[in-house]
Amino acid sequence: MLTQTLTLGSLLLVSLLPCLASGRNSSQFLNPILPGFHPDPSCTFISDEETFYCASSSFNAFPGIPIHASKDLTTWRLVGNVLNRESQLPELAVSVGGTSGIWAPTLRLRDGTWYLVTTMVHDKKAADDPTRWRNIIFTTRDIWNEGSWSDAAHFDFEGYDTSPFWDDDGTSYIVGSHAYKVEPGNHLAKVNLTTGELQSNWTNLWAGTGGLAPEGPHLYRKDGFYYLMIAEGGTGLGHMETIARSKNLYGPYEPNSANPILTNANTTEYFQTIGHADLFQDAYGKWWSVALSTRGGPSFKVYPMGRETVLTNATWDEGAWPVIHSPVRGVMTGWPLPETGQYLPGDGPLVDQGDNDLRFPPSCQLPPHFLHWRPPIEGNYVISPPGHRNYLGLKPSKLNLTGIDGNSAPGGQTFVGRRQVDTLFTYRVVLDYAPKEAHEEAGVTLFLTQNHHVRLGLTLLAASNTSATFTPHFRFMTEPYSSAAPPFSAPVPDSLQNTSLTLEIKAVNETHFSFAAGRADSEELAIVAHAPGDVVSWGFTGTLVGVYATSNGGNGTEMAYVSHWTYKGEGQTRSNSSPATTLVGKEGVLAVDYLPA
Repeated sequence: MLTQTLTLGSLLLVSLLPCLASGRNSSQFLNPILPGFHPDPSCTFISDEETFYCASSSFNAFPGIPIHASKDLTTWRLVGNVLNRESQLPELAVSVGGTSGIWAPTLRLRDGTWYLVTTMVHDKKAADDPTRWRNIIFTTRDIWNEGSWSDAAHFDFEGYDTSPFWDDDGTSYIVGSHAYKVEPGNHLAKVNLTTGELQSNWTNLWAGTGGLAPEGPHLYRKDGFYYLMIAEGGTGLGHMETIARSKNLYGPYEPNSANPILTNANTTEYFQTIGHADLFQDAYGKWWSVALSTRGGPSFKVYPMGRETVLTNATWDEGAWPVIHSPVRGVMTGWPLPETGQYLPGDGPLVDQGDNDLRFPPSCQLPPHFLHWRPPIEGNYVISPPGHRNYLGLKPSKLNLTGIDGNSAPGGQTFVGRRQVDTLFTYRVVLDYAPKEAHEEAGVTLFLTQNHHVRLGLTLLAASNTSATFTPHFRFMTEPYSSAAPPFSAPVPDSLQNTSLTLEIKAVNETHFSFAAGRADSEELAIVAHAPGDVVSWGFTGTLVGVYATSNGGNGTEMAYVSHWTYKGEGQTRSNSSPATTLVGKEGVLAVDYLPA
């Protein structure tokens, strides 16, 4: 039996949350500002609109490169996705590897045009293979109209983490990283930001202070200096931010003696891996910094939401080096926040918004925060198909969630999900499905990548090893194999056959998830399995929860129908102060007890 007791401190924190960001007089704010799968943030403030905009990486997720906007740095609305048509970047469909796809965008506005500069990475290719890196530019004049983003303009650079920069005379440049060349470092070239045409050779400006993977560069012009800020140490526990400056654009660059200027490395902080930062000012001239971070503490074992976006204050006095305030924590105190209550346009969801019993009525579209893994097979998703009004019909793909080999998926996979944005949550859908062919399968999944996910599906399997009769089964799988949650299949009880089912995924604590099933016309669910969070704690991305349908390589074509899609956030962990202990009882049932600090 699951038991859960919150400490007084946890309850107090929850009760204070609405008060933390109540206007210009408040100097307290919460991290992460973009929870869940939102790594590699790039943010800018547009004074004419009094609006902050942030872009983040999306890797193989589609639509990709989400843009969020805020008036107060605490409430963030999804503006849209830069990469929203397969025709913009067809090669994403054949991307290979869980860490491939869109890396590290930089978002900037210049003379009325928005520029989004990023890299399409084929991460399974050799590091010195020039086709591994496909550097691209997207542009738009209307950031609130995602359909206005251009197709990708390519430019020639054997590297990644590219970022635009304009000098005082208006000349446009791009700075980018390459850790694998004979001369690793951060390189600069003149680039036509409309066509991608290279107008100079690449010049290495600075290779950092000696840390691993000098990358994520941003150039800033201030007080007669060019400042080059980069990340070093890799994107794990050694991650840090360093900076150098020069009176000349091409250097030489003098490193700051106070480097690193931002890191939580070698600490016991709950927020780790902090780096890949950006700097910007608000309407009052105060400086802020965003960075990526992973919640999981120095043990760095369970972090299903992956790399998220965090915020901190910075000080940048005239002629001085910027000082980014650290350590970064879940509750921060700094500059007064911009005023709240200002109108934020658009109808996209807030970044931490749940889904309340979503249906799929005729003529609707999938919500803008729903994601596929690579561009979808369009015909495999049918809104309100005949006989199932207000349902989403899923036609099975030949490939299951693992694909061919855990890396590639030629032809695509039928999967749609949304980001996990809360430490504790409950996700439920109603599934109406009656598989007709052996091994046809549909169900719910906790999905990080093709080779890191957990799934619970309804499928048709032989009644026994010697039987020619096929009956409905629940099938539970982890990828990769986990001894703590071995795969199994079990016949569906008679009471759950020939009826719609509610399937549920629940984060029961910081480290474990439960998978449950029951009749759709009943509130009672039975836990089918548990899975440890380390299965989906890997790489560069963050966990999605969603639904899938597959023939598992067979010839099955039976459609699965999904409705009553619900995602409810039930708590955030922002510190180590109330750790959770996880016990397995005599009958293998998880028990959770939140202990006081």
